[in-house]
Amino acid sequence: MSSQSSTRPDGVPRETLLAAFDGLLQPALFKDYGPNGLQVEGRPTVRKLVSGVTASLALIEAAVDAGADAIFVHHGLFWRGQDGRVTGWMKQRLSRLLTHEINLFAYHLPLDAHPVLGNNAQLALRLGVTLSGAAGEGRFGDQSLGVLGRCPPTTAGAFADVVRQSLGRDLVFVGDPGRPVARVAMCSGGAQGYFEAAIAAGADLFVTGEISEPQAHYARESGVAYIACGHHASERYGAPAVAQDVADRLGIEHRFIDIPNPA
Repeated sequence: MSSQSSTRPDGVPRETLLAAFDGLLQPALFKDYGPNGLQVEGRPTVRKLVSGVTASLALIEAAVDAGADAIFVHHGLFWRGQDGRVTGWMKQRLSRLLTHEINLFAYHLPLDAHPVLGNNAQLALRLGVTLSGAAGEGRFGDQSLGVLGRCPPTTAGAFADVVRQSLGRDLVFVGDPGRPVARVAMCSGGAQGYFEAAIAAGADLFVTGEISEPQAHYARESGVAYIACGHHASERYGAPAVAQDVADRLGIEHRFIDIPNPA
């Protein structure tokens, strides 16, 4: 997606863009696994913004080719407990960003949680799930990141087909395909650890990005169906939605670049 009409040719200050992201996503409300906000400082004025899921070398190279002044992602470069040495892949990515003076903005849990533009809300929209209540209601799991909603009455197998078609990829399904489904629990990414909380919240079916060995047993024993649709696939929609919203309000150009990932 791209925003090119009514743009400001002079761009906006980097600090204005950071304030817009922070104001929308409220990172101070979350205990996260890494720093949210501006992770790498580039040029002071931003005219063109590129969004993507992960700050991979492929995305950075694509942003360079697109003439971007800033990149907005869900998965940034820095994580709690990682090796702090700038070697290998870290050196390659940082070198390209710094050489081309591209700002890198990254928001992790705040981007999952936004009630309208976040990963969960945007995935629910594409799957025909109406989320329950206002922010803080109809939620479960650590930091209330999981969301609950309803879909038109269907079966677990039919809902799995909707997920396959909407995301354009295969998935892992565990459960009875004929189980009636109306109440859907969701949490994008690697949220398999939230499955028990989703069961306790009364879900008929749980959607996330990944599955580990215990969740298959929980699904069979509880009767609650489980869908793992891929970490990247479940988190493709929040970054472009937030970036487009901010770009439209500030009058800068935006382009979403999706780097395919089978995970």
